[in-house]
Parts: sequence; structure tokens; C-alpha cells
Amino acid sequence: MMTRVALVWHMHQPFYKDLVTGEHLLPWVRLHALKDYYGMVALLEEFPGVQVTFNLVPSLLTQIEAFASETARDPSLDVSLKPADQLTPADVLFALQNFFHAHRQRMIEPYPRYAELIERRGPVTPVELTRDLARSFSVDDLRDLQVWHKLAWLDPLVLEGDDRVRGLVAKGRQFLEADKAVLRAVELELLQAVVPAYRRAADRGQVELSASPFYHPILPLVCDTDIYRHTHPEAPLPTRRFRHPEDALEQLVRARRCFERLFGRPPVGLWPSEGAVSNAVVPLAVDAGFSWMATDEGILGRSLGTAVARDAHGHVHHPELLYRPYVVQVGDARIACAFRDHALSDLIGFTYATWPAEEAARDFVGRIAEAGRRYARRTGGEEALVTIILDGENAWEHFEAGGRPFLRALYGRLAADPEIATVTMARACEAPERTLNGIFPGSWIDADFSVWIGHRDDRRAWDQLAEAKAVLQEAAGVPPDALAQATEELLIAEGSDWFWWYGDDRSSAHDREFDDLFRRHLRNVYALVDRPVPDELFVTNISTEPGDARVAMAPFALLTPTIDGEDTSYFEWLGAGRFEVVEVTGAMHQATRRRRVVGLILFGFDRHAFHVRIEGPESMREVLDQGTVVSLEFLTPAGLRAVVRGGVESRGALLLRDGEGAWLVEPGAPLPAAAGRVIELSVPIPVLGRMPEIPGLSADTPERLLRFFVTLKDPSGAEFERHPSAQPITVSIPDAAFESRHWRA
Repeated sequence: MMTRVALVWHMHQPFYKDLVTGEHLLPWVRLHALKDYYGMVALLEEFPGVQVTFNLVPSLLTQIEAFASETARDPSLDVSLKPADQLTPADVLFALQNFFHAHRQRMIEPYPRYAELIERRGPVTPVELTRDLARSFSVDDLRDLQVWHKLAWLDPLVLEGDDRVRGLVAKGRQFLEADKAVLRAVELELLQAVVPAYRRAADRGQVELSASPFYHPILPLVCDTDIYRHTHPEAPLPTRRFRHPEDALEQLVRARRCFERLFGRPPVGLWPSEGAVSNAVVPLAVDAGFSWMATDEGILGRSLGTAVARDAHGHVHHPELLYRPYVVQVGDARIACAFRDHALSDLIGFTYATWPAEEAARDFVGRIAEAGRRYARRTGGEEALVTIILDGENAWEHFEAGGRPFLRALYGRLAADPEIATVTMARACEAPERTLNGIFPGSWIDADFSVWIGHRDDRRAWDQLAEAKAVLQEAAGVPPDALAQATEELLIAEGSDWFWWYGDDRSSAHDREFDDLFRRHLRNVYALVDRPVPDELFVTNISTEPGDARVAMAPFALLTPTIDGEDTSYFEWLGAGRFEVVEVTGAMHQATRRRRVVGLILFGFDRHAFHVRIEGPESMREVLDQGTVVSLEFLTPAGLRAVVRGGVESRGALLLRDGEGAWLVEPGAPLPAAAGRVIELSVPIPVLGRMPEIPGLSADTPERLLRFFVTLKDPSGAEFERHPSAQPITVSIPDAAFESRHWRA
């Protein structure tokens, strides 16, 4: 009796690149490539008798390629390579916030200097990161942080086997710029080694390479968001139904082409993103050339109408159902399908990190052997297929030495056990004997799609995606290159990762960044097809936390400033509301790209106008003379902008959006504006409130809310600053009782 084990490591990161700016906004592809993407396949050379399957997401592979060829950059990389004595205050704040994103016990504390630096910084939030704290780090401290931030992410094989790296680890502190150059050379070598290492492993037959759809979308939801009603018949759905199976097929076809280009062969196997399947997916997978797919045991149980139940020791009651491949048939389409053992997969992902490596490997292999014996007893001696599928990257941060002791122990035991044979998924699915007439729609999480569509934030995002898709389909007269890029942006926005982080069921330190990326991709669709970008795409979709407009202070007195662009009087802006632009250390804010222009926004009213003052570290007149355009962009009232440009005399204009989405100057509504050290402008209240100008305002005038952003665009029209970044400043137009409510003795 032999038990076959199909072990699948799933390698995936979101697509972090903004196609318009070309920047990769988070560093995780690059950092995991230095460790897990290279090390996981390289380690197998020590165990030639062990066969495994690596599931590689194509959008991950293209990002690795870009970093390997030095055509990709991310803010963390830029700050890490910059000479330490040239780091700006914003760079330092960025480094202190982002260069400790690693498992503290496993990846920071083993290195005394790295541990010392994190102790110095302390457990601060981004808002608590002050310039005083930043100044307490010397140039030598910052250079050491630049080095350790990257050293800690190197694969243990490299830490142990590369003389250059061993020398840096032994040195420990007081690194030189030359040391950083050595580390950069190692980094590039590893990035360039990833794809060839997988190709060699596949060529020697030890590894099978399977794929997911290109940008990792939830295929059943892309095919039809109404599929959610299958498991949640009473649940609310997005307002606009998203139903585009042609996009799902395109994501699969692109995955196949990517593998043919990189590995010289197409993938035959498919791990649908998040194990998400439905009857609609089956013929698409077959049409795209896939011969097997895999999903979770929960889907099998619901497809069979009987749950995959376990006893108190975790053993499956009916192993004859789970531990075999099936054929899924939908109409004329047939595809082999294996179902992962959820409990065994989770032991690696969530339990064994705290166990001694040998003990964990012994327990795991023992459970596999027991599953095979139970299966044989129920089937009269047939061979079991135990399928293990899990994340091949993130778990190892929690293991001793990056999980390498555990993996060595596991592979060694699997290779030595006479009752166990490791197989690739293609071999495991060669001859399925049972057929499922259709498959239950769901994912590996609870056999449904709630994570990606169950929260109001998810549904809002699906509505935005559907609206952008409709605009793209209706676009006419768009140059082919722009249309192709807009299509690419839409396919990226279909990815599962954006929806994963929406709602209150999943959260991370980068929720705001993922939200911003999703809306960026959709904004890019509109811009590329030359259509007005909906205002809501500039506002966060996250409803489970306040936006950054929380730092705004409301006006508490009426004021009538002199609109001259200068500090005319200390008292002229006394009582104004204020929004202070703090140093932002999140990766999305491109701290290394350019100096921040705006530092403070003041705003307030008299009985006739809404006044705004915008200032920063440099002369705002000089900023405008460089071609910068500064705007107040109003969400309420909708379709209104107040724009200030440079020239012989700084001038302002009110723009109104017409029914076609074009912005037209309102000739009968002049905008008093001036630029000197600061920008000052006044917007008449009748324009804002769409109400008659009544001095003193009658007592029954209802409260009116203004919601606005301040934006800066370069001469080409590209936006490079927006304040606040996610939520608009919201302020009430004063009513007749405003002064009495705010009267101060």
C-alpha cells in the first residue's frame, strides 16, 4: 500500500505597480523574492527524490522580472539605496516606519544591531513618528538600518552560504556605503535567479509549475457577481451586476501565455485564485487548456451534499471521499479536480511555527501515513491521494530560520518513508475514476465568497469596477495603445486582493494602501479613455476606520482675510479651520519622489464667501510659476472646482462640469485669488450653496455641507499631491446662529 502526497506551494502577491507612474508601491514582491521565491525551489536540490508543485501567479512573475531587470522601483528600495547622509527628514520618517516590517522574534531579534534599532524607535504609530525622534538616529544608525532591513529578508541558504553576506552579518554595525553596494549586488543576483531556478526544476521533472489566473481574480465573481446568492440568498448585492466571463477567460489565457514565454511550456494545472470555483469556471478552464484544477475540501463536501467531518484527533470520517481525484463535468466540459486537506494544510500554515522542526515534521508525516491507512481500509487497499495546498511564502516568517529546518525535516521524512510517495499534481490527477456533475460555488474560506463581496465596502468596489467596465466598453475614438492600457488596468482591478482587505473581516497595516491602489487602477481607466474620473474614486472605500480628514479642525469664528497672498495680519485667519499635512510615512505617499509642496490648509467664512489659504515650505507664487495648478475640488457641491494658476498675475477661475463631463469656466463668477508666500482665494457662497446671497442669513437657512480636496497638478495635468489623501475635508456653511454658538468671552 502506498500513499501519494501532492504538495502544492502557492506563490502570490498583489500587483503593486501603478501602470501610469510606473512605480511599484509596496516592496513585498522584491523582499519575498530574496527569500521565499528563490529559496523554496533552491532547497529542493537537496532532496532530488521529492516531487512538489509550485503554483505561480503570473502577475507575480512579471513583477519579479521587472525588479530583476532593474526596471522596477519601490519607495523602500529607493530609500534603502540612497546614501545615508543624503536622507531627507521625510526619508528618515519613512525608514523608521517601514524598515521594521518583519517578524520581530524570528527576523529582527536574532540580530543584536537590528533589535537595538527597533528598541530605539519604539512601538510608535505613523502619527507619533516625530522629527525629534528621527533626529535621534545618526547617519550611522540609518545606514545600519538600511542594511539590516534587507539582510533580514535574505534566504537562509544565502545567509549561510554566501561569503559576502556572512561577512556583513558578522560585521553587524557601522556599515559603509560600499557594504550597501555589495548587498545590492547580492539582491540583484537573487532576483535574477528566481525564474531560471523554477525552470531548471521543471526541466529536471522534480517540480510541476501550475498557474492561477493572471491578476488573481475571483473567477466565479468575475463571471457573475450574482453567484453569491447561491450561498447567501438574502444578502445584498452590488447595485450593478458584474458579469464578464470573457474577462475570466482572458485572465486564464494570459496566464498560459506568460508560462509559455517564461518556462517554455504551458501550465496544465490551475489553482483558481483562493480556490474559488463554480460551474461557470469549468468550461473556461478547459477552453484555456487546463487539464486539472484544485480547490478546498469544503467545496467537495457541499458538492457531494455531505460535510467532510473529522474525529477528535482530526482524522477524516470518510477518507474514501476526500483522498482521491475526481472529474468535474459541466455540459461537455470535463476537468480533473483534487481537493486539498484543509486541516493538514493549516497545520503548516498556522500551527507548526511554534514546534521544534523535527517534532512538527514527524507529526505531519505521521498524519499523512494514517490518512493513507484509513483510506486503504475503506477502499480495499487502494492508494490514497493526500493533497496539501497552502501559501508558500508568508508562513515562513514565523518559523525558526525561515522555515528551512522544518522543510528539511519534512522533505527528509517524506523521501525516506517507504509507504509514502510524493507526486506532482499532474501525476496525481492522471486517472480520476469518479465524476462530479457540477461543482458547488465557493472558495477555500467557508466554501463561499463572503470575504470578497459580503461587506458594503466590497460591494461599493464592485459597483465602481462595473461602472469602469461599462465606460471602457463604450469608449470610442481612443488610440489603440491607450485602450490596451486601460483594459490592463481594469483586469488588474479585478484582482482578489483589493476586495480581500475591504470590510471588517480582514485587516493589515496596509489596508489604506490596497484601497488606494484599487481606486488608482480605476482612475487610470477613465483617464486613459479620456473620460471624467468620478469624484468617489478619490475617496476611500474603507468605512471601518476614519479617513485622514480627522485631523481637520473646524472654523470657530467668521473671518474676512485680505486676498493678497501674503501674511497681512496675524488676526486675519484667526478662527479658521485647519488641515495640517503631516509627514506621511506610508509607501503610497512617495516620500522619496519630490518635496511636499503643501503643509497647511486654512479655511473659513464670512457672510459672503468661503475663504481658503494654502501654504507650504516654499513660496507658492514660485510653485505656480513652475506651471503647477492648484485646485479646490468639491465633492459637495458636485461638479465645481476653484482653480488657481500662475502667470503675470496669479489668477483664479471657477470651473463647472457640464453634462458631458467637460470642465468649463464659469464666466459670470470671478474667483478672487492671489499667490505670494501663500495662496489665498475666496469662493462666493451663492456658488457653493446654490442659494441667494442674504446678508446675515435667515435663521431658517438649512445647514449646508462642503466637502473638498486640495489638489496640485503639474503642467501636463498629472496630479502629484492631494490633501487629504483619502477623505475630503468636510465643513458646514455657517447659519445665522454660528457666531452665538462659537462666542467666546
